[in-house]
Amino acid sequence: MLHKKVKKSTPQNLNKGVNDPIFGSRYLDKQLPKYSFPQEETSPRTAYQTIHDELMLDGNSRLNLATFVTTWMEPEAKQLMTETFDKNMIDKDEYPQTAEIEMRCVNMLAHLYHADEGSTEECCGCSTIGSSEAAMLCGMAFKWNWKKRMQKKGKSTAKPNLVMSSDVQLCWEKFCVYWEVEAKFVPMEKGKYTLNVDKVIELCDENTIGVIGILGTTYTGEFQPISELNDAIDKYNTKTGHEIPIHVDGASGGFTAPFLQPDMVWDFRLKWIKSINASGHKFGLVFPGVGWAIWRDWQELPKELIFHVNYLGGDMPTFALNFSRPGNQVVAQYYNFIRLGFEGYKKIHTTSLAVANYFKDELEKTGIFVSMIKELQMPLVAFKVHDDLTDKYDVFEVSEKLRHNGWLVPAYTLPEDCQDVAILRIVCKEGLSYDLATLLMNDIHKIIKDIEKAEKIPAKEKNKKASKFKLC
Repeated sequence: MLHKKVKKSTPQNLNKGVNDPIFGSRYLDKQLPKYSFPQEETSPRTAYQTIHDELMLDGNSRLNLATFVTTWMEPEAKQLMTETFDKNMIDKDEYPQTAEIEMRCVNMLAHLYHADEGSTEECCGCSTIGSSEAAMLCGMAFKWNWKKRMQKKGKSTAKPNLVMSSDVQLCWEKFCVYWEVEAKFVPMEKGKYTLNVDKVIELCDENTIGVIGILGTTYTGEFQPISELNDAIDKYNTKTGHEIPIHVDGASGGFTAPFLQPDMVWDFRLKWIKSINASGHKFGLVFPGVGWAIWRDWQELPKELIFHVNYLGGDMPTFALNFSRPGNQVVAQYYNFIRLGFEGYKKIHTTSLAVANYFKDELEKTGIFVSMIKELQMPLVAFKVHDDLTDKYDVFEVSEKLRHNGWLVPAYTLPEDCQDVAILRIVCKEGLSYDLATLLMNDIHKIIKDIEKAEKIPAKEKNKKASKFKLC
């Protein structure tokens, strides 16, 4: 008996164009909307390919030597991050293990920074989206604690100020604007590109909520003299009766100093260091963005800044500025801590520092460039053209020519009072191997030769040479 084939009904247009070649599909025969909401849906592979192709214009993040931000992680860390993208960091009742991992990281960092080592209580701190948020949290704590001290004395709280050097990160200027705090800047001095402690003291008064010390400036990589700053503040507080605290901005050095300079005293071992911010997505070796705010103890975090919520289930204290955010960066940070340990971090940063010193030595051998600091303290080399060669060599030109080969090496001027000093900076992160470093130096040598060759050619000859072309 013959059975008649029954034609299955298919929703209209369901499979239309599904097997089209990606660059021959109906989705890519016209420009997709860029600034208005599209009316129709697009196939997943077309949406992916379109965005993927546009992002090729960004260049290779591994060759971005301008950024401090991590651009390489192990495959296992990437896998963990992929598996935990969907976990909301704030929902500690629903994701208790992620919350537990966050507190483990806080305690590990607090102990690394020598915070209340004899205590059995949980250390005081939290993860943040980045080090900038952590800095603002610590700045807020300073303002609230100062306000309480002033109210206790029956004095006005109308004019708080924060003392810092002019080479601070932008987040501190933002903090002062957002929270109505006067910013008092210690200017940078030519030939001495670090903090002048005496001038810090000159700017302090009873309205000073705190002083910022930087462990690794973004301009030159210099470690400011934190121990010297602490001693000066201690003498000042003893003399005046004030209680001005110090915050250490460890966005860059907080994850290098403990491993590269373990004997250097800059952290909670010093009396007036009350809080530290660190950047997990810089030398903490995690993809962006994760930062850490660590306080000496719970007394330094005002209770007014701690909020409690229960609408996600259970009672959850929170004191970060951001609310909902993924927990995967915190998980990745914990992966690094248990995967690498102290010795692993030390090996990576020691290697990166060796690469930075390679650049320093090779650049100075050219006789054209000079390092901004004599002894590198972190995996970063900032360098300028010798003063008597600035008419011939321009750091902005060098930066632009390096970009042609894919390298992103920033050129910029120093802050106020040193604005006529222009420098270049190479940040040596995990993933910048010695081999890649030699390739970059080869390109720098080629640029030097091109500049020297171009200088010898008269202007008329340059124009003639530029106008020639060849038909193939």
